[in-house]
Amino acid sequence: MIISVASGKGGTGKTTVATNLAVSIGSDVQLLDCDVEEPNAHLFINPVIELNKKVYTPVPQIDEEKCNFCKKCAEICRFKAIAVIKETVLTFPELCHSCGGCMEVCPEKAITETGRELGVIEIGHRNSLAFAHGRLRVGEAMSPPLIREVRSHTLSDQLTIIDAPPGTSCPVIAAMKGADFVLMVTEPTPFGLHDLKLAVEVVKLLEIPRGLIINRSDIGDDGVRTYAKMENLPILMEIPFDRRIAEAYSRGKLIVEEMPGWEEGFRKLYLDIQKIVG
Repeated sequence: MIISVASGKGGTGKTTVATNLAVSIGSDVQLLDCDVEEPNAHLFINPVIELNKKVYTPVPQIDEEKCNFCKKCAEICRFKAIAVIKETVLTFPELCHSCGGCMEVCPEKAITETGRELGVIEIGHRNSLAFAHGRLRVGEAMSPPLIREVRSHTLSDQLTIIDAPPGTSCPVIAAMKGADFVLMVTEPTPFGLHDLKLAVEVVKLLEIPRGLIINRSDIGDDGVRTYAKMENLPILMEIPFDRRIAEAYSRGKLIVEEMPGWEEGFRKLYLDIQKIVG
């Protein structure tokens, strides 16, 4: 089973939930940090890294000696990654989405592919917990290909927990698509409610079962709870605004290891998810 932990905004507690859930389950579980722009699950897991590899995405390379400057490559590219100006072909690798369409339509076979570095993937473990995350190259704008590469290391025989990026854009879709359950984390504030609504609509489009965790649950108002009731969105856990939790987080510690009772609570959360998924 694949559980994607997501939210409509940053700072709601996704990483707190993902890391504590993974550690509380124990064996036969894998944690993938797909927030490749700002991965931080490793700060709490402290994994032993066994593999570090660079990830590349294919981009076009033009042989102008073969090219007849017909402009078919530029016409098919929806992202304007190729431009033909008289007898010069310009490529813009940062705009390329690596679809390969330009290679397919080139009548002279003048286009080949070269690699552009996206970032790195690190793979390791913490005792029996398997771990992987990606780090996007500084200045790189396209994170979905790196997220898909991280997800390609999913272990099919284990429970996989994905720490998704915040928001509702393409990176989030890449981290949620194909999951069996989306665990949404929010806070009971007007901002939290606004972004939760956006995230719920995304999950509806993907037709994935979903549930809700309310973090810092004893602040704010009841708007999130009212909305969850209207949407038949089950509230599976509430985490209070507790100084001890904040202190543990600031030290890079897991609440399931620092505070009694929370490990049992996260195990119950997993059992509730299993019941919903069926």
